Amino acid sequence: MSRFLFVVPPLVGHVNPTVGVAAELTRRGHTVAWAGLPDVVRPLVGDGATVFPCASPDLTDPALLRPPTLRGPAALRFLWERFLGPLAEHMAPGVRAAVRQFRPDVLVADQQAVAGGLVAERLGVVWATSATTTAGFTSLAGLPKVDSWIAGLIGGLRHRIGNPRGTADPRMSDRLVLAFSTEALAGSAAVGERVRFVGPSLASRPAADDFPWHRLDPRTPTVLITLGTANAEVAPRFLAACAEAVRGRADRAQAVIVDPTGTVPEFADRVLVRPRVPQLALLERCDAVICHGGHNTVCEALWHGLPLVVAPIRDDQPAIAAQVTDAGAGVRVRFNRATAGLLGEALDTVLREPSHREAAGRVRESFRTAGGAAAAAAHLEDLAAEAGRLPRGR
Repeated sequence: MSRFLFVVPPLVGHVNPTVGVAAELTRRGHTVAWAGLPDVVRPLVGDGATVFPCASPDLTDPALLRPPTLRGPAALRFLWERFLGPLAEHMAPGVRAAVRQFRPDVLVADQQAVAGGLVAERLGVVWATSATTTAGFTSLAGLPKVDSWIAGLIGGLRHRIGNPRGTADPRMSDRLVLAFSTEALAGSAAVGERVRFVGPSLASRPAADDFPWHRLDPRTPTVLITLGTANAEVAPRFLAACAEAVRGRADRAQAVIVDPTGTVPEFADRVLVRPRVPQLALLERCDAVICHGGHNTVCEALWHGLPLVVAPIRDDQPAIAAQVTDAGAGVRVRFNRATAGLLGEALDTVLREPSHREAAGRVRESFRTAGGAAAAAAHLEDLAAEAGRLPRGR
């Protein structure tokens, strides 16, 4: 049997896909561990899991909050300069210690935990990429200057924490990339034989049992409205506009709004506002989703065959929103210009026009047949078998 080390950033949406894969590997008799920030990772992977501690920038530091007006290349530069670059340097010592203590046959590094790929390269460990978004498989929206700048930053990291003579992109393993999507959503662009589309990896998650299910009318279409876990600073205006849009459709829609800021008012029983929700369980009772285009939320909605209204904010979200509309599974609105009227019209479209639900159903079927966690585990087993035939460098 083999040993697998998952290296993950302190981001819930990037840890969640690894949970199902790890459970499947464990079921097959392998040994699994994580390297990451324990305060974020352990609640998601369970108290019985092995978590090697890695440091992180202070997640409460106001300097990490990108100004709401920052978009495009400027937002990406901010992300790398303020968070992803420093995160790599913070994580590297913990990843090195984890490798030396756990001695994995394969290290699985998240795209945004670039310390994983860099340390693996330096220590001679075979490694794979966990791709929680497919937006990075091509040049960043046709911005070669941005690509070049990021390559330079990664080059600096390589000299400090990796192998200065290395050449691999630590965001994309040259041996195996597990893409938690399918070509039905991501498109069929040439991505190389190393990329394996396995569909979403979904696993049961710890959830409070206090969700007021009784407040949902089973006769009325239900809409989940969420901006994910990392957009609180721009959420209030948009979520309030969504609430108003649903309020104006009380005869034909009800909504559950995820509002960690506590600023959005409820409207009787038609708009239920909660700081957090049992999302997977809730999606089973929904008819549509309004979101920011985050990859996990989009894929979880489409796993249930739900059409979407997507309002991308930044980072990979515009690319994921384009995947949704190209697939025909939803409509896109401009986040900064989204009014209650525009959001209401978009919601009417995805609820009433069958083409969007039919397209979402096609993506759903592609997800269900891709294999998910089982397929990802099988690919990792193959890589571990190959690793057993390679000379060890650590």
